[in-house]
Amino acid sequence: MSETETKEKKGWFRRLKDGLKRSSNALSSGISDIFTKRKLDDDVLEELEDLLITSDLGVATAARIAANIGKSRYDKEISPEEIREALADEVAAILDPVAKPFELKEGLKPHVVLVVGVNGSGKTTTIGKLAKRYADQGKKVVMAAGDTFRAAAIEQLTIWGERTGSTVVTTKVGGDAAGLAYSAIEQARAEHADLLLIDTAGRLQNKSDLMAELEKVLRVIKKLDPDAPHSCLLVLDATTGQNALNQTEIFGNVCEVSGLVMTKLDGTARGGVLVAIADKFGLPVHAIGVGEGIDDLQAFAARDFARALSGASGEE
Repeated sequence: MSETETKEKKGWFRRLKDGLKRSSNALSSGISDIFTKRKLDDDVLEELEDLLITSDLGVATAARIAANIGKSRYDKEISPEEIREALADEVAAILDPVAKPFELKEGLKPHVVLVVGVNGSGKTTTIGKLAKRYADQGKKVVMAAGDTFRAAAIEQLTIWGERTGSTVVTTKVGGDAAGLAYSAIEQARAEHADLLLIDTAGRLQNKSDLMAELEKVLRVIKKLDPDAPHSCLLVLDATTGQNALNQTEIFGNVCEVSGLVMTKLDGTARGGVLVAIADKFGLPVHAIGVGEGIDDLQAFAARDFARALSGASGEE
């Protein structure tokens, strides 16, 4: 790794630790409370399991992690720092298999990406940041402002289009989202675009009519390309905690989610939910966001995340 790459990695790790501070502090202080001058017995393991559950790692995941930590350390006095290191290892073991950067598929022109998620999850901003990343790589990008119910979303993507030199396909507020998706694919083909990013309305999973509209968008896309969308990215807001698990399941039933982006990890003490989601669904986690800046959406690095979340000292 070059000196520049090393500096960038360390800079990102610092931002990640800062972004996960609220989640990490809750876990780290709880570990200190539990493990100061105590042996690792059944009572202590139960307290650790409870702490992991309240940190949004999920019941099944928390139980397995606590049991694994206790296997080789049972009835031994163990320091809080040793527990943090052990926790980081356990979390990394869960996250390593799903840490997969998003990649454009060879031979697709365009690679059609449908971006879904509930209101406020950060879909539109994520699309803009992805467009910037690929435009900077010399790729031709088209964006479709498919969240036709929100004038602000259309305006946001228009601004990102100006920033990145990308085409933005829009329609009037309240216009037909499925028709817009159709037009966007035709436009992307005409421009020989490498990537088409289609925004969608912030559909609450308990609104069956809105989920039905998403299904309509999918049907229309497949009329032009039976294999499209080639990717369906679900953007999750970390501050929603366990509700993010429900969103993953519901959207997965509708559009065969191919990967996840988790945002707003800097504004929550509930970052552990990403571990629960990875453990339950095994979906690729492409990127995480720990701030509003363009550089605060980064490819997901499992071990960095695990160490930042657990409060383990330093960086691997």
